Amino acid sequence: MTFDFGQRVMDSEFARMIKYAMSGIPITDETLSVDVKKGIGPFSDFFSHENTYKYMRSQSRSKLIDRRVRQRWEDAGKTNLHQRALTEAINILENHKPTPLPEGIPEKLRKIIKTAEAELGL
Repeated sequence: MTFDFGQRVMDSEFARMIKYAMSGIPITDETLSVDVKKGIGPFSDFFSHENTYKYMRSQSRSKLIDRRVRQRWEDAGKTNLHQRALTEAINILENHKPTPLPEGIPEKLRKIIKTAEAELGL
């Protein structure tokens, strides 16, 4: 069995997106841009309106999903989701600085581990 860091980064991204969606997405006249759509009128382009982009950005925060138009995606190297996830995994491994545990916690953890090992005869 191999460990795929890219897959783990993708799993984390998908879990984060699901958690965000499950927390509830606000549905109001403002977030639905009701007044903007009324002002633009039927059969017009409200997708390119700044208000649409504003609320789209607030809902869509993926680091890995590439939503650029095809030409920009091709110009940027045509990377697929797994390639972008591997790049992010390498970035995390090289640059992540975890927050240190509070004082006394490492000692408590060592004590718990030693007790468990003793109980298991290790």
